[in-house]
Amino acid sequence: MNHRAQYAKIQIMKTLRECIVEAEKKRVAIGHFNISDSEGFWAVVTTARALDVPVIIGVSEGERDFIGVEQVAAMVKSAREKFNPPIYLNADHSYSFERVKEAVDAGFDAVIFDGAKLSIEENIVTTKRCVEYARSVDPKIMVEAELGYIGISSKVLDAIPEGVSLANLTTPEEAKSFVEKTGVDLFAPAVGNIHGMMRGGGEPALHPDLVKEIRKVCRIPLVLHGGSGNSDEDFKKVIAAGISIVHINTELRLAYRNGLRRFLQENPDEIAPYKFMKEGVREMAKVVEHKLKLFNGIL
Repeated sequence: MNHRAQYAKIQIMKTLRECIVEAEKKRVAIGHFNISDSEGFWAVVTTARALDVPVIIGVSEGERDFIGVEQVAAMVKSAREKFNPPIYLNADHSYSFERVKEAVDAGFDAVIFDGAKLSIEENIVTTKRCVEYARSVDPKIMVEAELGYIGISSKVLDAIPEGVSLANLTTPEEAKSFVEKTGVDLFAPAVGNIHGMMRGGGEPALHPDLVKEIRKVCRIPLVLHGGSGNSDEDFKKVIAAGISIVHINTELRLAYRNGLRRFLQENPDEIAPYKFMKEGVREMAKVVEHKLKLFNGIL
């Protein structure tokens, strides 16, 4: 390949910030999907590539401990170099400055400090410290924080998590003050969403009017955590109201497990992981495809 052709092949990938600005102009949202291993990674990446839309790979503290902080960063870097897709990496739900610093130093595109269970004062102090450190390393790294409690477990639930209630929804006044004092790039409010998903359905309703009010006063992109289980209509309403990123985790975990279980029940003598893991990947990819089409207004 000559130098001209090689240069033409290389495209400069947009930053995550640029992708979010573009999504807001289009009134769509970027899908954020948590993974724990390479199977989840490829289910998300190959689906996003096929649809030609940006996507965020999320890894919580537990997921990072399992897959490896530097290892998942290397996977994203390798995929970018080979395919040049708009794929970004986020350190989801970090509960200390040290875990945020670890992800920043590893080259993540975004980090979340989760101080939702702290007092507002403690949350502000540590969030601001995270923002200042990320800025000092690379101003392109986006820092997110959240206010309002929505539970902590990405699993199938039998009841609404204790502490989650209408009384603990984020108010526009609290959101505005928090964003101004911390300087975060992204803000995750409690607007009826919960982590995990209810067994048999019955997710709490989201509140698009509250989303709209918070977006108006905060003037930064909003993130919806705990998107598993919510209806397509609810998603459309909150995205139209100002949600720019939507997190999905529990639905992926459930699809992964169900795919593996079905294959092993039908093929009890199969012992090759690359064969029985494929069904889990296929089931995850179905979830990712539906959500990405929905969030991007393709459905």
